[in-house]
Amino acid sequence: MNDSDMQHLRRCIELATEALEAGDEPFGSVLVSADGKVLAEDRNRIASGDSTRHPEFALARWAAENMPPEERAKATVYTSGEHCPMCAAAHGWVRLGRIVYVSSSEQLTVWLTELGVALPPVRSLPIQDIALDVPVEGPVAGLDEEVHELHRRLHAGA
Repeated sequence: MNDSDMQHLRRCIELATEALEAGDEPFGSVLVSADGKVLAEDRNRIASGDSTRHPEFALARWAAENMPPEERAKATVYTSGEHCPMCAAAHGWVRLGRIVYVSSSEQLTVWLTELGVALPPVRSLPIQDIALDVPVEGPVAGLDEEVHELHRRLHAGA
Protein backbone atom coordinates (compact mmCIF):
# COMPACT_ATOMS: atom_id res chain seq x y z
CA MET A 1 0.00 0.00 0.00
CA ASN A 2 1.64 3.23 -1.13
CA ASP A 3 0.76 6.93 -0.69
CA SER A 4 -1.22 6.99 -3.94
CA ASP A 5 -3.30 4.00 -2.81
CA MET A 6 -4.00 5.72 0.49
CA GLN A 7 -5.02 8.95 -1.26
CA HIS A 8 -7.55 7.09 -3.42
CA LEU A 9 -8.88 5.16 -0.43
CA ARG A 10 -9.38 8.41 1.49
CA ARG A 11 -11.38 9.72 -1.48
CA CYS A 12 -13.53 6.58 -1.28
CA ILE A 13 -14.29 7.39 2.35
CA GLU A 14 -15.20 10.97 1.34
CA LEU A 15 -17.59 9.58 -1.26
CA ALA A 16 -19.04 7.16 1.31
CA THR A 17 -19.59 10.11 3.65
CA GLU A 18 -21.34 12.00 0.81
CA ALA A 19 -23.56 8.97 0.27
CA LEU A 20 -24.47 8.83 3.96
CA GLU A 21 -25.24 12.55 4.03
CA ALA A 22 -27.50 12.08 0.96
CA GLY A 23 -29.49 9.33 2.72
CA ASP A 24 -27.70 6.37 1.17
CA GLU A 25 -25.61 3.59 2.67
CA PRO A 26 -21.97 4.71 3.05
CA PHE A 27 -20.05 3.30 0.10
CA GLY A 28 -17.81 5.09 -2.37
CA SER A 29 -15.47 3.96 -5.14
CA VAL A 30 -12.84 5.36 -7.51
CA LEU A 31 -11.57 3.92 -10.82
CA VAL A 32 -7.90 4.73 -11.53
CA SER A 33 -5.90 4.07 -14.71
CA ALA A 34 -2.56 2.30 -14.76
CA ASP A 35 -0.81 5.69 -14.90
CA GLY A 36 -2.63 6.93 -11.78
CA LYS A 37 -5.29 9.10 -13.40
CA VAL A 38 -8.73 9.11 -11.77
CA LEU A 39 -11.10 8.07 -14.55
CA ALA A 40 -14.42 7.91 -12.70
CA GLU A 41 -15.85 7.85 -9.21
CA ASP A 42 -19.24 7.23 -7.68
CA ARG A 43 -21.06 6.70 -4.42
CA ASN A 44 -23.93 4.50 -3.34
CA ARG A 45 -27.28 5.64 -4.75
CA ILE A 46 -29.71 2.97 -3.53
CA ALA A 47 -31.99 5.44 -1.73
CA SER A 48 -33.65 5.89 -5.15
CA GLY A 49 -35.22 2.47 -4.60
CA ASP A 50 -32.87 0.63 -6.96
CA SER A 51 -30.73 -1.60 -4.74
CA THR A 52 -28.33 -2.31 -7.61
CA ARG A 53 -27.00 1.27 -7.70
CA HIS A 54 -23.70 0.39 -6.04
CA PRO A 55 -20.66 2.48 -7.01
CA GLU A 56 -18.54 -0.55 -7.92
CA PHE A 57 -21.22 -1.73 -10.37
CA ALA A 58 -21.47 1.78 -11.87
CA LEU A 59 -17.69 1.92 -12.35
CA ALA A 60 -17.65 -1.50 -14.04
CA ARG A 61 -20.31 -0.27 -16.47
CA TRP A 62 -18.41 2.97 -17.05
CA ALA A 63 -15.22 1.03 -17.77
CA ALA A 64 -16.99 -1.29 -20.23
CA GLU A 65 -18.36 1.71 -22.13
CA ASN A 66 -15.25 3.92 -22.04
CA MET A 67 -12.10 1.80 -21.85
CA PRO A 68 -10.56 -0.77 -24.18
CA PRO A 69 -10.03 -4.21 -22.60
CA GLU A 70 -6.24 -3.83 -22.24
CA GLU A 71 -6.68 -0.59 -20.23
CA ARG A 72 -9.40 -2.11 -18.05
CA ALA A 73 -7.10 -4.99 -17.12
CA LYS A 74 -4.46 -2.54 -15.86
CA ALA A 75 -6.87 -0.29 -13.94
CA THR A 76 -7.52 -0.33 -10.19
CA VAL A 77 -10.85 0.02 -8.41
CA TYR A 78 -10.53 1.54 -4.95
CA THR A 79 -13.53 1.21 -2.69
CA SER A 80 -14.62 1.88 0.86
CA GLY A 81 -16.07 -1.61 1.26
CA GLU A 82 -15.32 -4.96 -0.31
CA HIS A 83 -17.42 -5.66 -3.41
CA CYS A 84 -20.65 -7.55 -2.88
CA PRO A 85 -21.16 -10.61 -5.14
CA MET A 86 -23.08 -8.54 -7.74
CA CYS A 87 -20.29 -5.97 -7.99
CA ALA A 88 -17.54 -8.58 -7.93
CA ALA A 89 -19.25 -10.36 -10.83
CA ALA A 90 -19.53 -7.11 -12.81
CA HIS A 91 -15.84 -6.43 -12.12
CA GLY A 92 -14.92 -9.91 -13.33
CA TRP A 93 -17.11 -9.82 -16.45
CA VAL A 94 -15.67 -6.45 -17.49
CA ARG A 95 -12.19 -7.81 -16.71
CA LEU A 96 -11.06 -4.90 -14.59
CA GLY A 97 -7.76 -5.23 -12.78
CA ARG A 98 -6.83 -4.85 -9.13
CA ILE A 99 -9.29 -4.09 -6.32
CA VAL A 100 -8.24 -2.31 -3.13
CA TYR A 101 -10.83 -1.96 -0.36
CA VAL A 102 -10.87 -0.29 3.05
CA SER A 103 -13.20 -2.65 4.94
CA SER A 104 -14.14 -6.25 4.24
CA SER A 105 -17.54 -7.89 3.83
CA GLU A 106 -16.67 -9.98 6.87
CA GLN A 107 -16.12 -6.81 8.93
CA LEU A 108 -19.41 -5.35 7.69
CA THR A 109 -21.28 -8.51 8.70
CA VAL A 110 -19.81 -8.28 12.21
CA TRP A 111 -20.61 -4.56 12.46
CA LEU A 112 -24.23 -5.01 11.34
CA THR A 113 -24.70 -7.89 13.76
CA GLU A 114 -23.27 -5.80 16.63
CA LEU A 115 -25.63 -2.96 15.68
CA GLY A 116 -28.63 -5.31 15.59
CA VAL A 117 -29.24 -4.63 11.89
CA ALA A 118 -30.59 -7.28 9.53
CA LEU A 119 -28.03 -8.64 7.11
CA PRO A 120 -28.39 -7.88 3.38
CA PRO A 121 -30.57 -10.21 1.28
CA VAL A 122 -27.51 -11.47 -0.65
CA ARG A 123 -24.85 -13.60 1.03
CA SER A 124 -21.47 -11.94 1.53
CA LEU A 125 -18.64 -13.75 -0.21
CA PRO A 126 -15.00 -12.81 -0.69
CA ILE A 127 -14.31 -11.16 -4.04
CA GLN A 128 -11.95 -14.01 -4.99
CA ASP A 129 -14.86 -16.48 -4.71
CA ILE A 130 -16.67 -14.59 -7.48
CA ALA A 131 -14.09 -12.83 -9.69
CA LEU A 132 -11.28 -15.25 -10.43
CA ASP A 133 -7.68 -14.11 -10.78
CA VAL A 134 -8.36 -10.52 -9.67
CA PRO A 135 -5.62 -9.11 -7.41
CA VAL A 136 -7.31 -7.97 -4.20
CA GLU A 137 -5.94 -5.99 -1.25
CA GLY A 138 -7.74 -5.08 1.96
CA PRO A 139 -8.85 -4.40 4.58
CA VAL A 140 -6.75 -1.38 5.56
CA ALA A 141 -6.17 -1.08 9.30
CA GLY A 142 -6.98 2.35 10.65
CA LEU A 143 -9.05 3.48 7.69
CA ASP A 144 -11.45 0.60 8.29
CA GLU A 145 -12.43 2.23 11.60
CA GLU A 146 -13.52 5.35 9.68
CA VAL A 147 -15.85 3.20 7.57
CA HIS A 148 -17.07 1.46 10.73
CA GLU A 149 -18.00 4.86 12.16
CA LEU A 150 -20.01 5.70 9.03
CA HIS A 151 -22.02 2.52 9.49
CA ARG A 152 -22.56 3.35 13.16
CA ARG A 153 -23.90 6.76 12.10
CA LEU A 154 -26.18 5.16 9.50
CA HIS A 155 -27.69 2.74 11.98
CA ALA A 156 -27.75 4.94 15.09
CA GLY A 157 -30.98 4.13 16.88
CA ALA A 158 -31.73 1.17 14.59
